[in-house]
Amino acid sequence: MKIAVLTGAGISAESGLKTFRDSNGLWEGHDVMEVASPQGFAANPELVLEFYNQRRRQLLEVAPNAAHLALSEMEKEHEVVIVTQNVDDLHERAGSSRVVHLHGELLKVRSTFDETLVMDWREDLNLGDLCEFNHQLRPHIVWFGEAVPMIEVAAELVMAADCVMIVGTSMQVYPAAGLIQYASPNAQVHFVDPNPSISSSERITVYSEKATTGVPKAIGTINAML
Repeated sequence: MKIAVLTGAGISAESGLKTFRDSNGLWEGHDVMEVASPQGFAANPELVLEFYNQRRRQLLEVAPNAAHLALSEMEKEHEVVIVTQNVDDLHERAGSSRVVHLHGELLKVRSTFDETLVMDWREDLNLGDLCEFNHQLRPHIVWFGEAVPMIEVAAELVMAADCVMIVGTSMQVYPAAGLIQYASPNAQVHFVDPNPSISSSERITVYSEKATTGVPKAIGTINAML
């Protein structure tokens, strides 16, 4: 079975990563546009670089949780692709082999001169860290106001899926929220979130709980359908 899994901040929160929009989230003390926009980077690059340095350091201290691991295990029985709004690498560390990052990757940086020049980066990124063309490097993150280059790829993957699982995301933020509209009318949808924004129906099964407990239940339901 082809399964497309759409994941958001909720799945990583259980590993100890702060989420973007919670009351104690990443943006507390920062205006979003100061630390996550091209304008903010132009105005105060040091602030933006340090903001992501802190996020990167925290990511390197946490580990995948039971939900990440369960999704990885699902590859033994199904053709699974994960489309994530998260910028961490916890899906990859758990063993998932097909992961599409809509909003970029925290452990990568790219050139401000050539956006196709992307490289792995696990240390702090500072002013003066340059690409091979002597231009400043920036986080490989999709900032507010920037295009989401992988959205069309993600839409095609959802369209081709026999089953769609949504984990730890409100599906309220676009363009990612629009992905569910591409699901086949025959595709079953499994929604795992403590505060789901939709209700169960003939086609949709809702698990009103956190990812670490809801994902294994959803996988059990999917396997029982075979």
